Formats: sequence, C-alpha cells, structure tokens
Amino acid sequence: MIARVSAAVLASLFAVGFAAPSRAQGAPTATEPGASQLALANLPAKDGAKLTVSTPAFAPGGDIPFENTQYKGNVFPGLSWSAGPSGTKTYVIIMQDGDAMRNGAPIFHWSMTNVPPSITKLDPKMSEPPAGAQYGPNIRGANQPYMGPRTPAGPKHRYHFQVFALDTSIPADAAGTYESLTGAMKGHVLASGEVVGLGQIMPGASR
Repeated sequence: MIARVSAAVLASLFAVGFAAPSRAQGAPTATEPGASQLALANLPAKDGAKLTVSTPAFAPGGDIPFENTQYKGNVFPGLSWSAGPSGTKTYVIIMQDGDAMRNGAPIFHWSMTNVPPSITKLDPKMSEPPAGAQYGPNIRGANQPYMGPRTPAGPKHRYHFQVFALDTSIPADAAGTYESLTGAMKGHVLASGEVVGLGQIMPGASR
C-alpha cells in the first residue's frame, strides 16, 4: 500500500512539475488587449481592399522561430505580400505585439516606410531596406532596424506583421513616431493585410 501511494504521489508531482511549463507556453489569451489599437484596426483601407501577407519563417498563426526573436539572433524572417491596387505609390509595414501594452498602446516593434510599389517581397535575413525604402520608428525611436519578439513568460503573444498599400509617400518628418507615421497614413490606405505569428519565451532564457 505504501509503495502504491508513493508511486501515485510521485506521478502526481511529476505531472504538476511538467504542467507549469506547458501552461507558460500555452495559447494566447482569449482577449487580445491591444487589438482595437493595432494599426490595421485604425487605418481602414478604401473600399476594404485586402493584401495577402505571408512569411517563409512560419505559417499564419504559427510559432515564430527563436532565430527571428531577440532571444536568438533577431534575424528578420522575410515577408511578402500581394500587389496593391492601381494607384499604389508606396508600402508601409508595421509590426506590433497586440498582447503587450506600453503607455496604453500595443508594443511597437518595427516599421518600414516608402517601400516602392515594384517591391512586394523582403528577403529573410534582410540587413538594410531596399532602395527607396527607409526604416521607420519603433518604441526605441526613429529609423530603427528589425526588433523581433522577446516574449515574457506566460501565454504566447500575437505579433502582427501589417502591410499597407498607400497612394502617397511618407515625408521624412512624419516618420519619427508611431503617431506621426500613422497620422500621415490616414486617408491614404488603398489596401492592407497582415500575417500573425506567435512568440514565446525561449526555454532556459533569463526572465
């Protein structure tokens, strides 16, 4: 009897010990705190036109590889999208974490402005913007390169890679902050779309 009880207790402890990491890396919360404040939600496209956005690094709604996060490499995952409608002059890309808020807004990870209309693909491991395009702002300031996820412990976070086809270009003086960037985009979005990836804490990483 004692042996059986001990085995049961050990099995219970074993299950509990392994359940916690599973929960820590579980699905995102049912409600996304910053969903209503994402760029895609606040910069509607004229006539609701859509772009199809994808990345070779992960499937839509799939896990973002650690190589594409700040935990390991911070390598740009690559991005492609369908061509914008007639009248598209530039593309703007905005990456936000809708599950983490800072100063009342989703964490702003990365942006790129004035991508020429002839370009609908950014290669993996990109280190510089294509000719004519510029890095935009993120939470660290203006003209910032790709800043991948560094998801804390807990449920996975949703990272939105949003692409906008515009009928205008972004002036240099409007690319300093999220507010000035999105202000310059309002009323100029011809089509938009996104691909969403899930980030999580890397096992063994410091919290």
